[in-house]
Amino acid sequence: MHDYFQFHSNLHSFRLFSVEHFLPMGIIIVLCTLLFIFRSKLTEKRKGRFLSFFLAILLLVSTTLEQTWLLYEHAWSLKRSLPLQLSDLSVILAFLMLLFRGKKLFQFMYFAGLGSSIQAILTPDLGRYSFPHFEYFEFFVSHGGVVLACIFMVLVFNCSPTLQGMWVTILIVNIYSGIVFFLNKWLGANYLYIMNKPKSSSLLDYLGKWPWYLLSMEMVMILSFYILYSPFWLKRMKKAGK
Repeated sequence: MHDYFQFHSNLHSFRLFSVEHFLPMGIIIVLCTLLFIFRSKLTEKRKGRFLSFFLAILLLVSTTLEQTWLLYEHAWSLKRSLPLQLSDLSVILAFLMLLFRGKKLFQFMYFAGLGSSIQAILTPDLGRYSFPHFEYFEFFVSHGGVVLACIFMVLVFNCSPTLQGMWVTILIVNIYSGIVFFLNKWLGANYLYIMNKPKSSSLLDYLGKWPWYLLSMEMVMILSFYILYSPFWLKRMKKAGK
């Protein structure tokens, strides 16, 4: 049992697009679908508040357990363990968004939080933390929780992303990336993968060498944000045409 909690895992390397990858992705898709199906019931004040609080606590417990696990395994490090990756930071912000129903925070979370979490789920950087390691479950629970939180805000609290919100998010992400760059230089770290690419397979493998892949990342980010915004743009165009 201890093998499933070891920081230096002896398990096999996580395999992209294998059963252990498709299964959690499938569960997340099913849960998102159920949110959509039962959205009318969840708009009832009591049920909406309960699920919002449950999701918030789930995210808080998930990220707290990970930090506690790293400390227990004597593996916590300024170079690796700070929640500075956008998808990790999004877990904390999603908790605050659900707790306070922050509609301004939602604008950032819908684009940066949802976008980064989807990317993380599609190409996890898990190394040897494969099924059934603790980190495997924590990863998909936390990142899947962010996806559910953003969709929950849309379906239950009627939040809608805006084009202005998208460009403000792009500005914030770029400012944040600049700050993290200098933190990386100071700590000798690689948060946001600004200094070099991750060792595992990812989208960055197809975006050129450093530093050119940083520019490619910017283009991919803007394109992905437009894709996330497109359903709401189409909906507004349809209403305007009536």
